[in-house]
Amino acid sequence: MAKIFVVDDELTMVQMVTETLRAEGHEVFPFTNAVPALEALEPQHPDLVVVDMVLEKSRVQGLDVLAKARTLNPPSVVIVITGFGTVETAVEAMKKGAYDYLEKPFKLEEFKACVERALSYNKAISENLYLRKQLNEKYQFNKIIGTSARMQEIFKLVERVSDTDSTVLVLGESGTGKELVARALHFNSRRHLAPFIPVNCAALPENLLESELFGHRKGAFTGAVNDKKGLFQEADGGTIFLDEIGSMPALLQSRLLRVLQDGEVRRVGDNTPAYVNVRVIAATNEPLQKRISEGTFREDLFYRLNVIPINVPSLRERREDIPLIAANYLRHKISQRLGHRVQMTKHAMQMLGNYDWPGNVRELENVLERASVLCENNIIQPHDLPTNVLEAKKVEPAQELHTSIDSLYPISGNTEFVEKSSVSAGNPAKIESLKDFMREQEVSYLNRILSQAGGDKEKAAGLLGISLATLYRKLAGEEA
Repeated sequence: MAKIFVVDDELTMVQMVTETLRAEGHEVFPFTNAVPALEALEPQHPDLVVVDMVLEKSRVQGLDVLAKARTLNPPSVVIVITGFGTVETAVEAMKKGAYDYLEKPFKLEEFKACVERALSYNKAISENLYLRKQLNEKYQFNKIIGTSARMQEIFKLVERVSDTDSTVLVLGESGTGKELVARALHFNSRRHLAPFIPVNCAALPENLLESELFGHRKGAFTGAVNDKKGLFQEADGGTIFLDEIGSMPALLQSRLLRVLQDGEVRRVGDNTPAYVNVRVIAATNEPLQKRISEGTFREDLFYRLNVIPINVPSLRERREDIPLIAANYLRHKISQRLGHRVQMTKHAMQMLGNYDWPGNVRELENVLERASVLCENNIIQPHDLPTNVLEAKKVEPAQELHTSIDSLYPISGNTEFVEKSSVSAGNPAKIESLKDFMREQEVSYLNRILSQAGGDKEKAAGLLGISLATLYRKLAGEEA
C-alpha cells in the first residue's frame, strides 16, 4: 500500500484513476485543483504523485507540482500525464525529475504497470537512503561515554554478544543510556544493514500498541481502512527494541512470547500467521521480578527475555566518568549548538561529581545545557548550577573524581576546564587544556592503583590491562 496524489483538472480522469488505484489497495488523495495539492504535499508526503502537465483550470501547473514533490526528503516519485503527445513536454518533465510519463489516452493496464514500476523504484530509493542514514549514524561504542570499570565490563559484554541472535534484557535506571546499548548491539552485529526499530511500550494504549507491533487487516476495527504491517514485520532481518517492557499489557505479553518462541506474528483481524526473523532487545527501569510477584508480568516471558542481561550502572555508581561525559557533551553538543566554545571551572566540575544524579546522564545533559545558557563569558561556574547540585554532600575521598586511563573515547580539541581563581568578568580565564587535565587525572589514578597493588608495578599494569612499559611511560607523564 502506498500514499498517492492524483492531480488533474478533468474530474472523470481523476475519478477513474482514483478508483483504479484504490482497487489496488493504495491510499489515494484526489485533486482537481493543483493549488491544494501543492499545499498538501509537504504535510502528507506522498510516495507517488500522478499529475497532468497542463492544468487549464488552475494557476499552478504540473511542472510546479513536480518541482515541489522533488524537494521533499525523501522526494516523492512523480508520473506526469500529457495530452499533447509532444516529445518536448515529456523531455522537460524527465529533466526536472519525473520518473515516467504517459500520453492521454492511456490503457488502465499500462497505467497500473507504470505505477507499479514507480513504486518499486521509490521503495529501492527509500531503502538506500535509510541504509545510508543508518550507516552515517552508526552506533558503535563511541556513542557511549565511560572509562570506569563498570562501563568497560559492559563494552566487553556488548562486543561478545552483539553478533549473536540471543535475546538481551537491558536493565538500568531512567536516563542511563539503555537505548544506546541496544543500538550498539544492533549496529555491531551482522544485522546492521537491516532496520533497528525502537518501540516505547509505555507510550501507547493497549489497542494501539497491538496494532503497531503486529499490524492489522483492513476492517479489523473502526479506523482500519487499509492493511497495515506491524513493526515486527518492518524489523524483519533486523532488531526490535522494546523499551519499558514491564508496561506491556498481559495480552500482548502472550503474543510476544509466541514471537520469541516461533517467530510467528499474527496481525489483528488476520487468521494467517506471518513469520519474521527479528532479534528482540528489551529494556526496563524497574525489577521485572516485582512485576511477576504482583501477577502483572509473565514469568515465562521474563526467562525468554533475560537470556543475556546487561545492567547499565547509574551515574552515581560511576562518578569517575562524569568529567568525560561533561566535557564530551560541552564540546560536541553545546558548543556546536551555540556556535562558540563553552568552558567549565574545575570547582564547578567537582560540584557535578558530588551530586547523585537521579536522572542520570539525561539529567546531567539538561543541567549542562541550562548552565551554558546562564553562564557569563561562556564559562560555567558553580553559581550557574541548580541549587540541588550545589547543596549535594561532598563525596568521600575514595569516590573522588578521576578519569581512568586508556579511554575508548579520548576527548581532544577545544573543550577545556579552567581554574576557578582565574575567572572574572573582566579578565580572560587562565586555561588548562583538557589534554593536561586528563593527563593529570590519569597519573593520579595510576598512583592510586599502584598503591592498591602494594607498589608492585607489574601487578598494577595487569590490573589496568596495559603493559609494564606503558605504565612507566604514563607515570612519567609521557604519551603511551
